[in-house]
Amino acid sequence: MKHFEFKAFAVHNEVDLNKIAVSCGIPKKYTWEEPLILDHHLLANILGGEFEADGKVLVFSFGCIVLVNVPEDIMPRLLNFIKGFEPETDLHNWNKYTDEYELRIEPESTLEITDEYAVVPNFELFHIELVAIVIAKSVALEKTEEELGKIFDQLESIIDRLEHGQLRVGNRELARTTAQVTRHQYNTISYIMILDKPDITWSNSDASLFYDKMSDIFELNDRYTILTKKADIMNNIINGFSSISHSIRGLFVEWVIVLLIVFEVILMVLDLVL
Repeated sequence: MKHFEFKAFAVHNEVDLNKIAVSCGIPKKYTWEEPLILDHHLLANILGGEFEADGKVLVFSFGCIVLVNVPEDIMPRLLNFIKGFEPETDLHNWNKYTDEYELRIEPESTLEITDEYAVVPNFELFHIELVAIVIAKSVALEKTEEELGKIFDQLESIIDRLEHGQLRVGNRELARTTAQVTRHQYNTISYIMILDKPDITWSNSDASLFYDKMSDIFELNDRYTILTKKADIMNNIINGFSSISHSIRGLFVEWVIVLLIVFEVILMVLDLVL
């Protein structure tokens, strides 16, 4: 029985694959949906050492790395290499968002897909890429889900302040929170491309079936829907905060105008009396 072991890591928000490809001598222009595939020869050139013939690393533009039959201990060296192109690469917390999967090839079996492994009777090269794409999207979603949770916590602190009568909310704070929510919406749709299916699924029915089943197992579409609903709710809350803040500022200006009018009337009365 032949098998492939996958390990996925979400290490970045965005990676410029074309810069890495040029450095590796790969004469290809990468689009958003294509992963950069480093085979065992390229890995040996980049990192040194020897790798299994079927070992490879897939780097995705939305900041995920998937190891296929490659030991996890190469990650520090690989990230150090990527840091040369993406200076903000975190060399220490790369295993915070991760997942593992296994692809088994068993000729006498039938197609079976679970949340831990997949069994296929007839191996095709697209199986490796599709498994990598699904688990990469899954860990990228996990990263986005946690970051949106942190924004929810920020909004909760603002709500607590409002409940305690601290009605003023700074424009800068609202703008920063709005930008964070918008950034995650953009990352989810444009970078992770949850709604996009790989090109091969449009021309190969077996690939389409395999990808759809994998996506269902990892609940990609459901998680995406939940994320977008959360983001919409947060935007509504932020708009509410903004309305309250603007109303308070408008009321403050009105009171200042009233006080100025009263002050002017007092001055007029004093002029008449004196």
